[in-house]
Amino acid sequence: MCPAGAHRPAGCTHRWICPAGAHRPAGCKPGGCARSRSGGGASAGRDRQSPAGAAAGAASARSAMAERCDVVVVGGGISGLSAAKLLTESGLNVVLLEANDRVGGRTFTVRNKQVKYVDLGGAYVGPTQNRLLRLSKELGIETYKVNEVEHLIHHVKGKSYTFKGPFPPMWNPLAYLDYNNLWRTMDEMGKEIPNEAPWKAPRAEEWDKMTMQDFIDKICWTKAAKSFATLFVNVDVTSEPHEVSALWFLWYVKQCGGTARIFSTTNGGQERKFVGGSGQISERMMERLGGRVRLRKPVVRIDQSGDGVVVETLDHEIYECKYVISAIPPALCLKIHFNPPLPPMRNQLINRIPMGSVIKCIVYYKETFWRKKGYCGTMIIEDEEAAIGLTLDDTKPDGSFPAIIGFILARKCRRLTGLTKEERKTRLCELYAKVLGSEEALHPVHYEEKNWCEEQYSGGCYTAYFPPGIMTQYGRIIRQPVGRIYFAGTETATEWSGYMEGAVQAGERAAREILFAMRKIPDSEIWKPEPESVDVPALPITTTFWERNLPSVPGLLKLIGFSTFFTSVAAAGLFAYKKGLLVRN
Repeated sequence: MCPAGAHRPAGCTHRWICPAGAHRPAGCKPGGCARSRSGGGASAGRDRQSPAGAAAGAASARSAMAERCDVVVVGGGISGLSAAKLLTESGLNVVLLEANDRVGGRTFTVRNKQVKYVDLGGAYVGPTQNRLLRLSKELGIETYKVNEVEHLIHHVKGKSYTFKGPFPPMWNPLAYLDYNNLWRTMDEMGKEIPNEAPWKAPRAEEWDKMTMQDFIDKICWTKAAKSFATLFVNVDVTSEPHEVSALWFLWYVKQCGGTARIFSTTNGGQERKFVGGSGQISERMMERLGGRVRLRKPVVRIDQSGDGVVVETLDHEIYECKYVISAIPPALCLKIHFNPPLPPMRNQLINRIPMGSVIKCIVYYKETFWRKKGYCGTMIIEDEEAAIGLTLDDTKPDGSFPAIIGFILARKCRRLTGLTKEERKTRLCELYAKVLGSEEALHPVHYEEKNWCEEQYSGGCYTAYFPPGIMTQYGRIIRQPVGRIYFAGTETATEWSGYMEGAVQAGERAAREILFAMRKIPDSEIWKPEPESVDVPALPITTTFWERNLPSVPGLLKLIGFSTFFTSVAAAGLFAYKKGLLVRN
C-alpha cells in the first residue's frame, strides 16, 4: 500500500487506498480506491459490496433456493423415522435427513446368498416392548422365537456346565448367597429410581458418585459373583463397570424390567427376532414416507437465529422449517454447528456421554451340530482370554443357515479391534470348539461381522452411557428442547432405553411435543402409555421364597456370629448350673 501522497511512476499498478487530496501520477491505477474514478460509467456497476451486504445477498440467494417444510428430522434410524411417520400422519410436511446411504441407524440388515439376511445391529424384541411390537405388526413384519429349547452353557474356569433358566446356577453355597443377593439388591435399588427422572431418586447423589465397579466391590464378597457381575454389565451396556455410574446402570436395568427381564432370552429382551431382519422396520417406514427421506445428507448447521429454523447439509442444501427433531446419538451433535450455540449444559452433556463398544459376529455352519449335542446355542463365557462373552443361536426359523451369533464386548472389543476379520473368525471358532466340545466348530462355511466402533454416524453401540457424576448434573437436560429443536433417539427414552423399543417411544414422544407446540394436541397426550401386545404377552417375573429371604454373605456371617454367641452363653449357663454356681429356686 502506497503511503498518503506518495508519487508512483507511470504505469504503477499497485493496489493502494488514496486519501482525500492525494496526488497520483498519470497512468497509476489505484485498484484499491474506495470509489470508482469519475466518468467510469462502465465500471460503476462493479463497485465492491460491503461484507455485510455480501453476506446478506448470499443468505438471500440461499433462502430463495431453500426447501421449505414444517419439520426437519435429523437421523434416519428407527427413532427419527417413527417421529417422521407420526408427524406425516398428522398432516405435517416433513423432511428426514440421513447421513448414511441407508436408513436404520444402529439397526443394519445385510442380505446376500451366503446368509439370506442377517442383523448386524439391533435385532431383538421381547415381551413388554409393546411399541415396537405394535409398529412391526402394522408394517407386516413377523417375529420368531430365538431357540432356547435345549440346554444353555455356562463356561467358567475352563469348563462348560449346562443349565436352564435366565441365570446359571452357583453350586458353592457362599457364592450362591452372594449371587442371589446381587440380583435382589439391584432390583430393590432400582425400585427407588423413577424411570422418567433417575436424578430424583432419594439416594441419587450417593449412587451417581459410585461406579458399578464400586457397587460390585461393595455388594459382592466372592470372586464368582464379582466375575459374573462384570460380565452382566459388559453384556447389557457394552461398557466396563468402572466406566459407568451405578445410578445410571441401576436405572437402565430397572427401565428394562429388572435383572431377569433384561438378561433373559425366553420372556426377556432377547426372546424374538424379526423374520427378514429388523432393518425392514426402517425400510418400510421409509417407503411410506416416500421422497420425504433424503439419504447421504449429513447435517452440518442448524440456525434458529431468525423466525424459523434453517438446516444445512454437507453438500450445501438448505431446508427452512418451523421445528427440528434431532434423532441422532447425543455425541453426534458435536458434528453440527448451532446458531445460536447450544446452551452451556446441553453443550457439556453431549461432550460427556460416550458410546459403548461392540463387534457383532456371526459364524455360519453346515448344520446345527450344537443342537444335536443337546445345546441351544446360548453360551455365557467367563474367561478373560475369550473374545466372546455371550452367544445365541442365530439359525433361521425354518432351520436354514445354521449360525451362532457372538458379541465382542467393551474392553475385549477395544483389544481385538486391531485384528483382521479373518483373525477374529479364527479366535471365535477355536473358542466355540472348546466350549461346545466339538471339532465341527472349527469348520465354518461363512462369517459376518460388524464393528460398530468404526461407524462415524453412530460412534459405537448399543447406546450412550453415563459415567459417574453425569446423571445427577446433566441427566435432566437429555430431553429438554432447545428453542425449536426437540430431541429423540433411544437415549432419551424412559422404557427400554438403548433398545429399538426405546427408539420408537422417543421418536413418537418428540413428534407429539411438536404437535403440542403447534396446538394440535393437549399436553396430556405427549406421553402416551402403550397397551400390552396381544401377540407377545409378558409373563410375570417370579421369585421363590428362598430367593427373597436367603441372607447375604455378610448377613450369614452375622447370623453365625450371633448363633455362636448365644450357643456359648447357653453352654456356659448349663455348665454353671450343673456345677451349682447358679442359685436354684
